[in-house]
Amino acid sequence: QVQLVESGGGLVQPGGSLRLSCTASGIIFSIYTMGWYRQAPGKQRELVASSGIGGSTRSLDSGKGRFTISRDNAKNTVYLQMNSLKPEDTAVYYCNVDVRSVGGRRDYWGQGTQVTVSS
Repeated sequence: QVQLVESGGGLVQPGGSLRLSCTASGIIFSIYTMGWYRQAPGKQRELVASSGIGGSTRSLDSGKGRFTISRDNAKNTVYLQMNSLKPEDTAVYYCNVDVRSVGGRRDYWGQGTQVTVSS
């Protein structure tokens, strides 16, 4: 069994910054893609950014230049640095990690962390 623990969400004013963290624990043989998704009220969940095992990254167009994803493989942790936050970034942010563990390979979701951008 693999658990993901997220932290770093909260309330921030427009133009502010937040750093989200997500750490995977449990019986982990390998971690592949690590990513962040978000879901705003009444909207579908969307990919914010992802980091492949080889260092490749993908990111939402609206986040380019503002959001940076990084990972520390030794700590099984993925980060999302969010700068110049806008009210439209308000959402629940979820980490998603593709893991090989006991029983095979599958992806896991974090519990979600609320990010609210408001003055």
